[in-house]
Formats: sequence, structure tokens, C-alpha cells
Amino acid sequence: MDPRSAHLLWDAAPLWLNTAQYGLPPRPAYEALHAALDGWRHGRQTPEVWFPAGEAARARFGELVGAPPQDVVQGAATSQLLSAIALAVPDGARVVIPDGEYTSNAYPWMVHADRGVKVVTVPPGELAAAIDSETWAVAFSLVSFSTGEIAPVDDIVAAARRHGTRVIVDGTQAVGWLPVDATRFDALVCSCYKWLMAPRGLAFGYLAPGLRAVMRPIAAGPSAAADPAGAFSDMDMRLSHSASRFDISPNWFAGVAAAASLGVLLDIGVERVHAHNVAMADRFRAGVGLPAGDSAIVSVRLPGGAERLREAGVRFSERSGRLRLSFHVYTTESDVDRAVRALTG
Repeated sequence: MDPRSAHLLWDAAPLWLNTAQYGLPPRPAYEALHAALDGWRHGRQTPEVWFPAGEAARARFGELVGAPPQDVVQGAATSQLLSAIALAVPDGARVVIPDGEYTSNAYPWMVHADRGVKVVTVPPGELAAAIDSETWAVAFSLVSFSTGEIAPVDDIVAAARRHGTRVIVDGTQAVGWLPVDATRFDALVCSCYKWLMAPRGLAFGYLAPGLRAVMRPIAAGPSAAADPAGAFSDMDMRLSHSASRFDISPNWFAGVAAAASLGVLLDIGVERVHAHNVAMADRFRAGVGLPAGDSAIVSVRLPGGAERLREAGVRFSERSGRLRLSFHVYTTESDVDRAVRALTG
């Protein structure tokens, strides 16, 4: 599917340049969700209809990030998935994160300060240099939520492997537009309501087998069992040997929509989505006098720019006193040019 025509699968109003806040569903996802909600409303459907869609979403997420389904965990949010990993940090251990990290990938580590876990923050460009033999994990966002900057993954992973440090990645602002190989890391977690264009309340993650071996499934329920349907009242706890041992109860309706959204992304191809998104971002950057970049997120400080964008009907965010605009597969050249005119005209 060509991204130049793929935008026809969306019903996006003009000037939505805010996917870094939340993504817009393609029509197949909206229609699948609407059908499921209608089935719920009238009692015409049961979870046996919705559950398989969630499993399809798990498999498609795995395909998108290069991970087998058995290594993919299903949860509700980035911080919830990370909390199970953070519980595995030994007392007194050291965790390194970048300055300005989104708190969903900071608080899960910081709440263990009472048992001596030390969270060290350093400038993003100094993460690799900050890793030493005392560092249990380095945790960072693959793409910064505030600046759109892509982390220097090669350097960080190389340093971590030299020191036996675990690499924990938040892919929420990356997966869906940036090609990712999750198996390079020990864990990659991703909330699905942004670039994966699912309803809020669903997250997936890759958990490497070696990391799972030191984790405890503290939220285990039937969904974490080897046979979920047979575990409703089974006191002989037999948990899954796959990443699903860390699953929580599925969000049926988010899973229905996510399966369709992920299917559309895979049909288009993440490499094509990446090329389109960066081209749209660079078109904007050129229009406001910035050099070309490598991200679908543009952060810029333009005095008075927020008011001009709002007056023109552009939907965007403000982060750290800067304008943040984000460009996805449904963004058109017309959207970009109108935003540029609002700022420069």
C-alpha cells in the first residue's frame, strides 16, 4: 500500500499534527471497534469474539518489532509493564536514565529508593558513558517525547553489553513509524494509543527470556496462566512459560481496534511509513527554516507560534516551552504547508 494514498483510509480532519499525543484510527479499526461496541451494547457478542483479536494484535505487534508472539506481553500502560521489571532490580542497584525522561519510564524505578535502588540521571547523549559494571539497567525512550530526538541506540547497547547491563526501552514514541528490532534489547514496552493508533488502555512489550527469568508476575491472574480459560478457579497455579505470564486481563475493545490498526501499518510497511513521516517533518522543518532531521516529531521554539497555530486550527502540543508537531501516515502536504503558512505568513 502506498503511503501517498494510504491517508484515504483515515477520516482525519485537516491539520491534526499531534500524533505524539494520540493517534487517529484508520477506518478499519474504527469500524471494528464500533461493531464490537454495538455487540456489547446489545448483548450480541461475547469475549470469545473479542479475545482472538487481542491475540492477533499481540502477534502483529511482535511482527512490527521483530519479536515472536511468545515473547510479547500484553498490559495496560508503559508504567504498568515497567513496574514488573523494576521489581526485579536488586536492593542497592543502580539504574541510569536520561534527564527529562518521561516519568512513565522514571517513576517505576524511583519508587524503589526505599530499598536502596539508585536512579542516576544524565544528559541523553551521555547515557552510554554513564554505564558501568555497577549499573543493573539503562532505561530510556527510543524517541524523546519532548524533542523527537532518536536515542543513540548503537552506543548505548554496546556499552551495556560490555558491562552486563540490561537495556530497557520505552518505544511509545517510536513504534509505528520507526523501524525497530526489539530483540536488540532486554525489554521494549509501548503504549498503543499514539503511533499504533489504538484506544488508550492497551500496551504491548517485548520481554527477553533472560529478563523474564528474574522477574516475578505479581499481577498474575487467569490471563497469566498456561490455560487462561481453565484457570478461573484453579488453585494449582500453572503460569505460562511465555511472556504472557506477565499479562493482565485483556482490554477487549482496545485489542479489537489495535488488531486492525496494526494490520494497516503492516500492510503499508513501517519503512514506508517512516519515509513518509520524516518527509512530512522535513517539509515542515524547511518551511520554518530548520535543517532536515531524522524524526517524525519536530520541536521548535517560535515566539508567538502557539497562538498563530491555534488561530489557523492546527492541532499540536507544547512541551518544555516549545511547539511540538508530529507527522504520521495520514498527514498530507497540505496539512504541512498550512501549518508553515500559519507560522511564517
